Amino acid sequence: MRFTDKVVVVTGAGSGIGKATAEAFAAEGAALVLGEIDSARLDALVAELSAAGARIAGVQGNVASDEDCQKLIHTAVEKFGRLDVLVNNAGIMDRFLPVGELDDATWNRVLGVNLFGPMYTMRQAVPIMLEQGGGVIVNIASAAGLGGGFAGAAYTTSKHGVVGLTRNTAVMYGKRGIRCVAICPGGVKTNIGAGGMPSQEGYAALGPGLATMPRAGEPAELANAVLFLASADASFINGAVLPVDGGWWAQG
Repeated sequence: MRFTDKVVVVTGAGSGIGKATAEAFAAEGAALVLGEIDSARLDALVAELSAAGARIAGVQGNVASDEDCQKLIHTAVEKFGRLDVLVNNAGIMDRFLPVGELDDATWNRVLGVNLFGPMYTMRQAVPIMLEQGGGVIVNIASAAGLGGGFAGAAYTTSKHGVVGLTRNTAVMYGKRGIRCVAICPGGVKTNIGAGGMPSQEGYAALGPGLATMPRAGEPAELANAVLFLASADASFINGAVLPVDGGWWAQG
């Protein structure tokens, strides 16, 4: 198993890509610290993986809170003694709102979860990884982090930010043993789009491009990409931003 004796933190672990990623790491022998805002989902997943023999801790919290992110990262060290892999998966959508319809609450909420959250966890994780001699950070960005025609203004901005944060971190810490990479999913069968009716203007503008998506991905397909990038098999991959979208981005 590729991750025996490794300690992995996954945010947004209660459903979708995060849940599939947690399950995949557990199957590969990792000890897990799972962050999730929904306590019922978190408790159910912790119970499921514990019953299967995984070493696991659950931490309920909101990644938009620096305090909650500190608690999440330091739980890994307190419970398991180290931190080898951080997967920043937690994310929310923005109802395809164009900038002319964008309200402060949506802007702050989306950037808080999608961009501030990864920065908060990485800021805590990097000193730990440096002290122990290395580690891997895998950020879940989006096709919206590569182009402008996949989501609303807030989500698109947040995911472009994640791509920039990934590349900068790779350059800053690569020679000191920390790899930082990102994957950019296309449409995936998750509940990220829940939370209100989309903007009619925004969806009308983006709809033709969205319709060219080859198919929706399965969460397990994204989890497989995360595991590869986090593994020793990807030891020479740093700063990469990888579309995992069935070829959707290649059509552009």
